[in-house]
Amino acid sequence: MGSLPIPGEGLRGQPMGIRIGVSGLIVVLYIGLLASATHMVSHFENRDELPGFTFDDVTGAYHGIDSPGLFGTALERGHPETLPSAHKELLLRWLAGGRIVEDYDSLDLEIPPAEIIDQSCIECHTRAAGAETGSAIPPLEYFDDIKEIAFSRKVLPTPVAVLAASTHAHALALSIQGLVVIALACMTRWRRRWISLLIAIMGLGLVGDVGGWWLARFSPSWTVCIMVSGAGYSLAQGILLASVLADLWWPRASSSESQ
Repeated sequence: MGSLPIPGEGLRGQPMGIRIGVSGLIVVLYIGLLASATHMVSHFENRDELPGFTFDDVTGAYHGIDSPGLFGTALERGHPETLPSAHKELLLRWLAGGRIVEDYDSLDLEIPPAEIIDQSCIECHTRAAGAETGSAIPPLEYFDDIKEIAFSRKVLPTPVAVLAASTHAHALALSIQGLVVIALACMTRWRRRWISLLIAIMGLGLVGDVGGWWLARFSPSWTVCIMVSGAGYSLAQGILLASVLADLWWPRASSSESQ
C-alpha cells in the first residue's frame, strides 16, 4: 500500500465523525450488494423449471425458453424406426397430454407408455449399452431417467410492463448509487489510473446489465452480457468501496515519506 497513496490528505483528513459515518454507510452498502446477489438467485431460481440457479434461469426471465423434450423430438424424427405408428402416436399424445407422471404406467390406458418403452426402447437405452458403445445414449431403465427427457419447457419472459417498472427502479437507484461511490473514490489518495479503470468497469457494467435486459428479449445470447456486466458492476463497486474505506482509516504518509 506504500506505493499507492498520492499527495494529499484524502478522506483520512476528515473529522472523526465523518469518517465513522461514511464507514458505516459503506458497510451497509456491502450488505446491500450481498442481499442483492442473494435476492437475484432466489428470485430467478427454478425459472427454467429445473432446480438450482443456472444460466437458463436468467435466459428464461429475459428471453423465455421454448425447449421441446428430447424424447418427443426423437419420436417425431422417426426414432426408433421399428416402433409401430400406433405406439408412436400414443407416446406423443402421452408426452403432450400434461399427465406424464400420472399416465406413465396407468392401467386405465389400453397400452401404458411404460410397456411400450420397455418393449421398444430398453434394449438399446440402458446404462450398460451406453458404456459398451461409449456413446451418450440416455438410459430409459427407470422413470427418473425418462423424466429427464420427457418434459418440454416453455417459459415466458418477464412481461414488458414489469420489466419497464424494474428498469425504472433499478436504473435510477443503481446509477445514483454509482455516482456517490465515484464521488467518494475520487476524493481518496489512491492513484487515479486504477480508480479510473474501476469506474469505467462499473459504469459499463451497469449499461450492459440494464441494457441487456431488453436486448435479451431479441436474442438469448445477451444473457451472457447481463451476467458478466452485472458481476462487473458489483465487483468494481465493491473494490471502489474498499478503497474508500481504506482511505478513511489508512494512516497518512509522513512528510518525509511523501517527498
